[in-house]
Amino acid sequence: MKRWLIWVPLAAFAILFVVVASGLMRPSDTTVHSTLVDKPLPDFRLDPMVPGKPGLASGDFGKGRPRLLNVFASWCIPCIAEAPQLMALKAKGVEIDAIAIHDKGPAIADFLRRNGDPYTAIGDDARSRVQLSLGSSGVPETFLIDGRGRIVRQYIGDIRADQVDQIVRDVEAAR
Repeated sequence: MKRWLIWVPLAAFAILFVVVASGLMRPSDTTVHSTLVDKPLPDFRLDPMVPGKPGLASGDFGKGRPRLLNVFASWCIPCIAEAPQLMALKAKGVEIDAIAIHDKGPAIADFLRRNGDPYTAIGDDARSRVQLSLGSSGVPETFLIDGRGRIVRQYIGDIRADQVDQIVRDVEAAR
């Protein structure tokens, strides 16, 4: 009468196999998207990162013109790859501010000297508090802030050359 019990381990294995196989076949998106898109920029105030360039505060945004807010670091290899695209955006009239995370002023100054300086202001976020409050999980990451101080778009990873024209259009649309 208890012959059916012999099949229980096989059935359990088959169920486990189906669950694992379905998880492996379905691609997972491990990208961390900010929950603040379409919401106001959180309050912050950051000291200047390099001499001769102002720090950054949330109050600097929302004054009628859209701006990009780039989260970067001098030690970040993709940030170096992104630098020419940021310079191209600046050349097209896009205003860009930055938050430098886990970095030192001399390293940032050297980074800007080697790769160009597209930034109007750079804030020092040594402990990544502002970065995390934005919902940013890595570098580089860029946020489009509209003229009312609201985050309207998040660009995860380094900006590529083929994205520059679209970002210019996004900035124009955020006016």
